Amino acid sequence: MKQLTICILSIMLLSIMATAQNKKPNIVIIYVDDLGYGDLSSYGATEVNTPNVDKLANGGVKFTDGHCSAATCTPSRYSLLTGRYAFRKDAAVLPGDAPLLISTDRATLPGMLKQNGYNTAVIGKWHLGLGNGDVDWNGKVAPGPLEIGFDYSYLIPSTGDRVPSVMLENHHVVGLDQEDPIEISYKKKVGTDPTGIENPELLRYPSDKFHGKTIVNGVSRIGYMSGGNSARFRDETVPYQMLHKARTFIDEHQEEPFFLYFAFHDIHVPRLPDARFQGATDMGVRGDAIVQMDYITGELVKHLEKRGLSENTIIVFSSDNGPVLDDGYTDESVERLGKHQPAGPYRGNKYSAYEAGTRVPTIVYWPGTIVARESDALVTQTDLYASFAELVGHELEASEAPDSEAMWSTFAGESFEGREYLLEESVTLALRHGQYKYIHPTKKNPSWIKLEKNIEAGVSTEAQLFDLSNDVGEQENIASKNKKLVKKLQKEIERIQNNEVTR
Repeated sequence: MKQLTICILSIMLLSIMATAQNKKPNIVIIYVDDLGYGDLSSYGATEVNTPNVDKLANGGVKFTDGHCSAATCTPSRYSLLTGRYAFRKDAAVLPGDAPLLISTDRATLPGMLKQNGYNTAVIGKWHLGLGNGDVDWNGKVAPGPLEIGFDYSYLIPSTGDRVPSVMLENHHVVGLDQEDPIEISYKKKVGTDPTGIENPELLRYPSDKFHGKTIVNGVSRIGYMSGGNSARFRDETVPYQMLHKARTFIDEHQEEPFFLYFAFHDIHVPRLPDARFQGATDMGVRGDAIVQMDYITGELVKHLEKRGLSENTIIVFSSDNGPVLDDGYTDESVERLGKHQPAGPYRGNKYSAYEAGTRVPTIVYWPGTIVARESDALVTQTDLYASFAELVGHELEASEAPDSEAMWSTFAGESFEGREYLLEESVTLALRHGQYKYIHPTKKNPSWIKLEKNIEAGVSTEAQLFDLSNDVGEQENIASKNKKLVKKLQKEIERIQNNEVTR
């Protein structure tokens, strides 16, 4: 009997071990806003210290040629979640009252993972539109994340510099008093709330006219808002609220695979770090917001460790586009920059066709499975969809994630083979091919990028070609000396434009 009992217990133990080994890994994407290639100490920053993110970089695969898909936020987020280039949707940075950008019948990363047994959540900045163009902020706000594959959502509806300045949990505004209804307009003033243009004396720091509408929490925003006073967020507490919701989601689903898309608002404007981080750097609020982001990242990782989930959780850490200093608010980010180089050695910033527009910190961390190493493989966030599908054994349909390539072995550091061609979206299209960077000529003249942001747009009516192996700063245009290569890269861009299904 004793031997039989031992035998049964052994079988049970082996069964438990097999189940644990066969369990699909949890997936967490930590998505920072406006974080540049040079904004982390693990990527060369010396004026700011980011020990928690550095832990991920030093313990996982740190990519030195990792890219978001576009030089602005909405297009990058669209491509990340759909595996589809944003130019196909003509996606641009959305106003706060825009309808849902992702069609409810389109396959998405959370939807694919949900089909494969995952519980899915998005927490943080959304900026992909909500509703069908006639959102009632006082009722059910839909369609939204729950209609495109997420089981749970806790959102800043658009982004922090745009109204409505509230949090949205699933379909409803958090903390709303129905006797103080919300009214939103991006065309004309509503209500009697002060604005930055009319009442600059009420502001914590000045803004341009575009950001000079309704004042919330001492900062003027884009668009007009009336009502909803009990629901209006305090920028300083939003990161903690996000962390709390993420911990709760993890706790509720720790016994089954989960996907968490944790989308920071930091370090996007308006930059209003909590008091505990003010003065953490000599760079003012932008530097302090980086430290705050690093702290919240560390607390999220610690919670996974505390629950014993870290070795079964893949963490992808990256940014939605390159860095920007003055993006509508005079918050001393320019004046106090000092020796810090937000874009590292690369040319351009957010909005730019140059390399710094899309080359961002990219880290994949999976302790116990992924070996720590640095990789110079050419990778893009657009490929996460097909790569995770490959990992969980999901066979993509012909029209699903059409621009995404399965590259899990590269993301896991098992291979150093990256993309042959990598598309970068901005005002125009650019293409990476090995050491070469080609920027498609365009007649568009986005003068506001230079005039308002002091950023080089990187566009020209002439073809631009750079050899990054000896010209990392994209200073010498060698297109006229390499006409055959220019023609080849131009044809590849045209092929991508005309062929949605690239697999």
